Amino acid sequence: MISIRSIPASLFLLCVLSPQLGAQTVTTAASPAPHAPVQFHEPAPLQFEDHTGFEQIFDGHSLADWEGDPTAWRVEDGAIVGESSAQHPVFNTYIWRKGLVVKNFDLKLEIKCEIGGGSGIQYRSQTGIPWIRPLHAGEKPRNLNWMMTGPQADIWFPVNPRAASYTGQFYSENTPLGIIAWRGEVVSSEPDTAAQLVGSVGDRDELGGYVNINGWNQYEIIARGGVCIHILNGHVMAVLIDDDPASSNNQPGKIGIELESTPAKVSVRNIWIRKLQ
Repeated sequence: MISIRSIPASLFLLCVLSPQLGAQTVTTAASPAPHAPVQFHEPAPLQFEDHTGFEQIFDGHSLADWEGDPTAWRVEDGAIVGESSAQHPVFNTYIWRKGLVVKNFDLKLEIKCEIGGGSGIQYRSQTGIPWIRPLHAGEKPRNLNWMMTGPQADIWFPVNPRAASYTGQFYSENTPLGIIAWRGEVVSSEPDTAAQLVGSVGDRDELGGYVNINGWNQYEIIARGGVCIHILNGHVMAVLIDDDPASSNNQPGKIGIELESTPAKVSVRNIWIRKLQ
């Protein structure tokens, strides 16, 4: 008979503890810790005032970096202001940021239309292209360096019900395409095919209720490849998906502001752009 006292202490401990360690190891391997449940979170709102990665393209003081008719455009209270009156009527003119040509970007600005008439934000646009519409009665010959051709995010003073429906839409300025995506629409365009309605982002009249008449509007344009999104005061107004690489909507171009009709007054401030590849 072997006495416990005759077994070395180290060997005794090994004999006693080994089964427990083995059991513990097996238990751990057989019963892995449960995974934490998947948590779903709605994305946080993107703040319009967040300018991370953005560049300010209007300094609030001078039009030195902008090109436009000096009799129609001025700086007032930190904003670019275009105005047309009976004493100085303007039928259609633009001001654009010099030294900036871009295709893929996020553009944020604040814009206000007063008195009447309309405006719009030109992007991916060109200058110097002959104007397809004839001169108005009494209109002076156009300086094509002050005229812009290409995509426009529209905004209009509601001088009539039709004009009231324009704000937010995708308009192709100075081309035969005209209005492509009306407010509330998602529209697809392909080579040699008429544009087609894909779906709706909301009722046209209800979306119009988010427009601040005679007040500042937060306008954002997102352009990625053939996709252009117009967002006004946090609400998607129109989406165009253009799969034609040769389309005028799909080319790099300039950023500008429109002044149209008489009487009319448009003010634009806090203009920021985030340029992407």
